[in-house]
Order: sequence, then C-alpha cells, then structure tokens
Amino acid sequence: MGNAITLIVLLIILCGSAYGRRSMPYPMKGLDVATAVAPSASDGICKTLVEIHGYPCEEHTVTTEDGFILGLQRIPAGASGGTPANKTPVLLQHGILMDGAVWVMLPTDKALAFLLADDGFDVWVANTRGTESSSLHSSLSPDDPAFWNWSWDELAGFDLPATFQYVHNQTGQQLHYVAHSLGTLTALGAFSKNQLVDKMRSAALLGPVAYLGQIPSPFAKAAGDVLLANTSFWLGVAEFDPIGAAAKTLVDDACKTPGVDCSDLLTAYTGPNCCLDRSVLGVFLDHGPQSTSTKNLIHQSQMIKAGTITMYDYNNGDENRKHYGQATPPVYNMTDIPNDVALFLGCGAKDYLSDTKDVQLLLDNLKDHVKDKLVVQTIENYAHLDFIFAENVKEAIYDPLIAFLKLH
Repeated sequence: MGNAITLIVLLIILCGSAYGRRSMPYPMKGLDVATAVAPSASDGICKTLVEIHGYPCEEHTVTTEDGFILGLQRIPAGASGGTPANKTPVLLQHGILMDGAVWVMLPTDKALAFLLADDGFDVWVANTRGTESSSLHSSLSPDDPAFWNWSWDELAGFDLPATFQYVHNQTGQQLHYVAHSLGTLTALGAFSKNQLVDKMRSAALLGPVAYLGQIPSPFAKAAGDVLLANTSFWLGVAEFDPIGAAAKTLVDDACKTPGVDCSDLLTAYTGPNCCLDRSVLGVFLDHGPQSTSTKNLIHQSQMIKAGTITMYDYNNGDENRKHYGQATPPVYNMTDIPNDVALFLGCGAKDYLSDTKDVQLLLDNLKDHVKDKLVVQTIENYAHLDFIFAENVKEAIYDPLIAFLKLH
C-alpha cells in the first residue's frame, strides 16, 4: 500500500510470521479471524474468487518490455451474462504486497470488480510483477536475484504501459483506471511523464500516494531507517516475502526503536480503520500476502526520509549517472501531470499512509488542474484499508466513483 513498510507490518499481523501464517505474533486488536474459511488460491483468481460467484472470468497474460509475464484477469460481464462488445473497459490496480484478488474479496454486492461488471463495464484486474499471478519472466526465475532487481520505477515504466496497451488492443477503447495505494503512486509517476494518458478516459485513485514525507507513524519511519541504515544487507534479500524471516527481523528491529509503540499495529500504521468487513479477512488470510522486491521497499523508504518523489537513488553519483545520465535521480514532477486528465481522489481523513498533509502537497501541485476534471472526495472516518475492505465501502466511495467513471 502507500507506505510499503507499514503494510509489511499489517500483513504480518494478518498473516502471521515466518513461524506460521495462522499464528499472530503481533497484536491485532478487535479482529477475530480464527474461524474464517476461504478457498485455496492455487488455481488462480478466476477459478477460486470469481467464477465461484457465477461471473465469467478470463485469464490473460501480457509481457513487459523487460520480460516480465504479468497475469491479467478479465470479467467481461456481470453475473447475469452478456458480452463485452462496446463495453467501456476499466483496469483495477492493487497496492503493494497484495494482488488483484483484493477487488473480488468482498461479497459480490460490495466488491468493486463485481459492482463494475454488473453495471455494464468490461473489467480488467492487474497483477504487478512478483505476485502469484505474475511470477514468470522470459529468461529469469524468481529464484534468481535479478528477477527482483526493480522498484516502483519499473512498475510505472513497464508494468502499467504494457497492461494499458494490452487492454487497449483487446478492446479498441480508451480505459478507466482505478487504483489503491501504491497503484496510485505508479500511475501519478507515469502521468507526470505524460505516459498512459492517451489511452485513458479517467483515473480514480483511492488512498492516493505521491508524497510520503509526513507519514505520522513512528514505526513507518523506524522501519525505513532500519532499511536505509544497511542497504547493502537488505538488497541481498532480493525478494521480500512478507511472511518470511526478513519481515519478522524488520518488524522486530523497528519495534525496538525508542518511542515506537507496537501494541496495536493495525491502527498505528494504517490509521484507525472505521469499518472493516471482518468476513473478508479469512479470504485474505487464505489467499496470502504477495512478495515484492526489497529494492521497492528501500525506494519508498527513501521517499519517506527525503519527502520528495524521485526515481530510485543509488546513493552514488557514478551509479546514478550509469542509470540516469546524471548524479542525482530524476524527479517525478507532479506539476507536469496534464491538467485536463480526469482525476478522482478518494481520501480518508484518518489515513496514516495517505496522510492529509501529503495529499495536500499533491493537490498544491495540481492547483492549475481543470476544475471539473478533478474531484476530491474525503471520507472523514476512513483510514487506508477501509477503501478496499470496509462494510460500507459501496455507499461511501464506490457509488460516487462509478458515477465519476460514467461521467467520463
């Protein structure tokens, strides 16, 4: 999600540590998932989470310019049937350490993918590199450290463009883009370079992340410091498995930092989620968190530390020159986002990962945006997870979001 470090903690809370996914070594107040049951994820998202509800689902793949083979699910019609002919495509993009399954985990009358399909949209569900659906490469294996040599720069520069192009080619239409957390950051980065916008009708960004410098969580900052203090060690852990030993080490070290309170991590790092639908947590637990690259986490830690949005910093002028042709990493300039791009920002006033002060910095950069092309909807009692797992998410955010898509 918006802050990778914080979500690591959340997922460890929800999924257990290296000593067992069902164990709960860290406190998760107010949530009881012991009796939750969910289908196995081994057969893929279509079979286990979509078709069982009576929706048609297709498994697609798209290959990025740098060789990653990404899984992409298509829900071409609602439960009542129909064909995708002339339907407007919508691409859904998840956040960090999750995959496209988050859009179909809620009951069918709440889950965004199902709501969109039933409302006549042609729904496409993206999965970033390294997730279960996107664990193939044209020449590399996930056991090869080179497979994990990327940060969100590559998600913005390779994954999103390849996926946009594929959906555009398949449908012959411009698409709507809906994202949560890290999926909003990668999109904003691409938009700032005038990428993707020619194939897009609008973008709806939930828990929008651009700047990360004012995150209020002491743990997030402590975990980032742990990563940055020994970058060479952490880069040696090329794949970051959120239920592996490295994740437990990171949490343990961060929790030892003076002033860091690890008594209730769920609230401390996402903010006080008001309305989580506990029935979905069993599905989430069974489907499991998804790996990312350690380099991706370090990149976001750099952003927290510096309060800026730049490409990955190799902390060495020569290395930066080798990659970028300059001694410092290039900036993603939010003021370069075309001011006529239709944007919907769904914000939570209690969101610790998409903090209101950081969101305001983004809005300051969008001050010249065409007024009727920028909609900001703030839910006063929402924190970061409410945007995908709240019981009232349909009424609070998805209904106005869908209305926005139809308007554009």
